[in-house]
Amino acid sequence: MFKFSCADFTFPVLERAAALKLVRLLGFDYMDIGLFARSSHFSPIELQASPRRYTTQVLRDLNAATLRVSDIFIQIGVDPSEFAANDPSPAVRSKSRDTFTHALEFCVALGCRHLTGLPGVFHSGVPRNRDLQLAEKEASWRVRECASAGVAYAIEPHVGSICGDVKSTRAFLRRVERLTLTLDYGHFVMAGETSARVHDLLPFASHLRVRGGAPEKLQTSVGENTIDFAGMLSGLKRLGYDGFLALEYVWVDWKGCNRTDNVSETLLLRRDLELTASITTAV
Repeated sequence: MFKFSCADFTFPVLERAAALKLVRLLGFDYMDIGLFARSSHFSPIELQASPRRYTTQVLRDLNAATLRVSDIFIQIGVDPSEFAANDPSPAVRSKSRDTFTHALEFCVALGCRHLTGLPGVFHSGVPRNRDLQLAEKEASWRVRECASAGVAYAIEPHVGSICGDVKSTRAFLRRVERLTLTLDYGHFVMAGETSARVHDLLPFASHLRVRGGAPEKLQTSVGENTIDFAGMLSGLKRLGYDGFLALEYVWVDWKGCNRTDNVSETLLLRRDLELTASITTAV
């Protein structure tokens, strides 16, 4: 049976303690933490300012909600292009590494064994190969740092990144040894790729994020979803996948991701995934 978790950033309007309690109330034992510059719950700036105190506060809230952490997703800038892993400025990359190191220590302190970051973006005026070289260098460094701490490191391919489609994602994986994926079908399907194409990335996935999606729609209700979750689950079963399926409905005014009832859609999608998984197992 697959393991499920829920993202804290599904419920950004609530205060952190309340959001954690809601995740637990919805029946989840595990939660994905979004350590985002824009987050209302978990801030990389606050963590960096006082690591020990901040970690203690977070552990207190997690224990109060009886939740464990399945993944920490770090995004240092408000936008993926801000403090990108492959920023052409050495000073910016150095600052990003410092923030990443704090995030990794935070991850270990919370008992989490999976850390997700963004792959990087293409910068105006910078040769594409240079952007890719810098992204490769930083991803390789992150993989090594995480491995030394007993943590798996993954990138999440996304629209507007250097890994914006299946082809570019596979090419980047070939460049970085031991790099894995936090895979969200929605980014690919929205851009017009088929689920069948995205299935080819499953062998590289160490974490899955799931929500309804469709062509030209990054996030949809379960009723409007066109992602082949049945095929995804079958592929994961064949691979012996033992990671999490993280329910990741978000609420943000970006690409229409504030038009769903996140409580209902989270429950409906988990129910459908569990039913599909049980049928797949029975067959």
